[in-house]
Amino acid sequence: MKKTTVYSMSPTSSSTAPTTGSGQNAAPLLDRRQVMTGAGALGLGLALNGGLGLTPALAAPSLEDKLAPRVIGDPNAPILLAEYFSLSCSHCADFHFGAYKKIKSDWIDTGRVRFEMRDFPLRGPAIFAHALARSVPANAYEGMIDILFKQQKQWVTADDPVSALARIARIAGIGNDAFVGIIEDRPLLEGIIAIAQDGYSRWDINSTPSFVVNEDQVIRGNKGYDEFLSVLNAYST
Repeated sequence: MKKTTVYSMSPTSSSTAPTTGSGQNAAPLLDRRQVMTGAGALGLGLALNGGLGLTPALAAPSLEDKLAPRVIGDPNAPILLAEYFSLSCSHCADFHFGAYKKIKSDWIDTGRVRFEMRDFPLRGPAIFAHALARSVPANAYEGMIDILFKQQKQWVTADDPVSALARIARIAGIGNDAFVGIIEDRPLLEGIIAIAQDGYSRWDINSTPSFVVNEDQVIRGNKGYDEFLSVLNAYST
């Protein structure tokens, strides 16, 4: 389970969230100014290098659509299971390819649970990965998350992780210009920060993955299916 500080909500403010733990270096995440300065520099670097030759971009969703809740399953299902996750978190990837698959087949696909994915990007390029996932059409979101988790080691450990993400964007038909636009989209990046900040403020989320059941109970860490089963059964009676 990875612990981290959430992104601060203003260039001059200092975060009040806990610093990192569980073996990670205690370091704050990017604030808004750092996010935008880094995005601009990365975009300029891509442009100066002639781009990556990606395919033409798909029609971009509106900002409202990009920041809309990402719910998997029947939106009217009686149980809401929300995950606060980071695309750079190995424990989140383990959950995605482990317990989540069983939850999906037994609870989501059967109409008993609606599963919401809530952004909580950890330090580094994770915020750009989250922005990329939210920039594809909503019906392609789950597939893009799957790809980003499957290729997590490649882009997280790359010498140039943003260029690695740009290559992944090709799968969604997002060309270089559109990708640069995504990582420089301040309202989108700030919207993602706001989702993380809300999780910290409302539920004291300070690690990933963390889960909130029916906006009532918090489950922390990469738990096995049986641990979710006991909780979900309690809410289904």
